[in-house]
Amino acid sequence: MIRVLVVDDQRLVRAGLRMLIDSTDDIEVVGEGANGADALRLAAELSPDVILMDLRMPGLGGVDATRRIRGGGSPAKVLVLTTFDDDEHLYPALAAGAAGFLVKDTAPAELLAAIRRVVDGDLPFSPALLRRLVDRAVDTGPEQDPVTGTAHALTPREGEVLALVGEGLSNQEIADHLHLGVSTVKSHVASLMDKTGCDNRVRLALYAHRRG
Repeated sequence: MIRVLVVDDQRLVRAGLRMLIDSTDDIEVVGEGANGADALRLAAELSPDVILMDLRMPGLGGVDATRRIRGGGSPAKVLVLTTFDDDEHLYPALAAGAAGFLVKDTAPAELLAAIRRVVDGDLPFSPALLRRLVDRAVDTGPEQDPVTGTAHALTPREGEVLALVGEGLSNQEIADHLHLGVSTVKSHVASLMDKTGCDNRVRLALYAHRRG
């Protein structure tokens, strides 16, 4: 069972997310918070697998909360779910350690799939936002890019996997494309993160586009 903490300052949003998640057999809401301070406290108390994090909240906001949660060593994956999809919110959230970024008009089925994907180490992103990341990665010089590392030599297979990660494919989709097992793909992705210095899949995707 995937354990989810919902953090949003709007009660109606929290209630809607709980109803949606409670309709599944493999995901459950273990707690709700109304601000970043709640997120910090509940993340420590409940040890969720995924935190659905709003960004604009009273008091401690979602970006700072994400930074503190990830910086404190929590294994929880932070999946941003917000009304705002502009660069002012997108890049600070990624820099803080968010593992995915969805807007609130995402279809319910896509949101549930994103929760499952982020637990699996995949890259859940609204398509328009992923396209913006790609454009930014292509247009920004390497010395200005804060989310890439310097890679050691990659094997040919790792190069293939990296290219597909950059296209936004899930582990299962990469496995199907390359005729590999999902566990093998996961091993390649872990190796790529180690070699490139990218600490999450979002940054690895950016790295792929930076290197063409």
